Amino acid sequence: MSSSLGQQLRADAAWILFQILEKGMSSKQALAQRLDHYQGRDRAWLQEMVFGCLRTLPTLQFWLRGLLDKPLKGRKKILEHLLLIGLYQIAYTRVSEHAAVSETVGAADLLKGTTLKALINAILRTFIRDEVANTAPNNLAAQAGMPNWIYKAINLHYTEYAQQIIDQSNQKAPLWLRVNPAYINPVSMQTQLEAMGIETLLSDAHPDAVQCLKSGDVTQFPGYDEGWFAVQDGAAQLAAYLLDVQPGQRVLDCCAAPGGKTAHILASQPALEECVAIDNDPLRLVRVEENLERLGHEATLICAAAEEVEGWYGGVPFDRILLDAPCSATGVIRRHPDIRWLRQASDITPLVAIQAELLNQMWQILQPGGKLLYATCSILPEENAQQIQAFITQHPEAIVLPIPDHLTALTTLKDEFGLQVLPGDNNMDGFYYTLLQKPESL
Repeated sequence: MSSSLGQQLRADAAWILFQILEKGMSSKQALAQRLDHYQGRDRAWLQEMVFGCLRTLPTLQFWLRGLLDKPLKGRKKILEHLLLIGLYQIAYTRVSEHAAVSETVGAADLLKGTTLKALINAILRTFIRDEVANTAPNNLAAQAGMPNWIYKAINLHYTEYAQQIIDQSNQKAPLWLRVNPAYINPVSMQTQLEAMGIETLLSDAHPDAVQCLKSGDVTQFPGYDEGWFAVQDGAAQLAAYLLDVQPGQRVLDCCAAPGGKTAHILASQPALEECVAIDNDPLRLVRVEENLERLGHEATLICAAAEEVEGWYGGVPFDRILLDAPCSATGVIRRHPDIRWLRQASDITPLVAIQAELLNQMWQILQPGGKLLYATCSILPEENAQQIQAFITQHPEAIVLPIPDHLTALTTLKDEFGLQVLPGDNNMDGFYYTLLQKPESL
């Protein structure tokens, strides 16, 4: 890595971190504005710097507070984020201390912080000399790399498994592929990947999945442009199996973006009468269209708020509905580490209300005898089992269908109403599913 490239990477990492923590931008949005400038290992390095800082943020901030006499403000604030990048390199990576210091100091020029280069140099050298990395914050949530409210919620609801959840949430997310059976099968895909030196695993419970033991640039994997596979976590892949779509049915994927589950539904049953995918974000719906096109699928795409049924519903009930509800995303923190800092405890009550409204509205447009799969990528009971309990109280006619034994065997916990996957269960993300059926007649 040349000196100028190293400085640019660190400056971009600081800029991304600043956008997330100070401007509230998601890591996906912020990274998208810088990743295209890089290829291969440099892309991976940039993302790892950002994600690593987000995972260890409370500890990094604890160290920085002890080294910085007073916080930087205004236009200089971004230099604090550059310092966090520097501290992370020294404490958590194999980057040499000399390179971490010199390249981080040099990156200040690119962030209009030339006058603070001496300060940055002094702070990083003091951090090394005084072995500050051997100290840790007293706060248990900070040690866990979590905001207080998430740390408390995990310990409250999962006392026995709290440390497991925290540890798994701080791991790098694994890479799962879902093969497109129209073009290839998992064994053939595994052969192709292992020829590239990528170790893989297959899963009996995921008949379309290939797990990659090392991440990589999937756009360089064989068959990417031809639609051989999609990136989709093992927990997310369970949706299409549980929905059990049949030939000739009309299926609705509610809150569909970015379209992974829509594509899996279409791949699992090519003989549907219609698959409708709804999302209220036009830009995200474009992403759905692009993903479906690459994979060779077609669906009816509607840009609308799903709960405002009267604005888009044509009057013909659906045989199957997937409600992948807006949620806290507390089950996918390892995949999106910015969630822990962007999501607030005050967000949960409004989210629960939105989920309840969506459940009620989708229930109204479900064909008698039809099935509705409620899904979240949350581990909070108020969004999951408690939400379903409230729904059943309101709709006692709803039938809770059992989850197949081979899928419940994948999870740590048994849930009264469905499937609660905890982060790390069989290497999957945290997810929740309940399958409801409307009676043929009331």
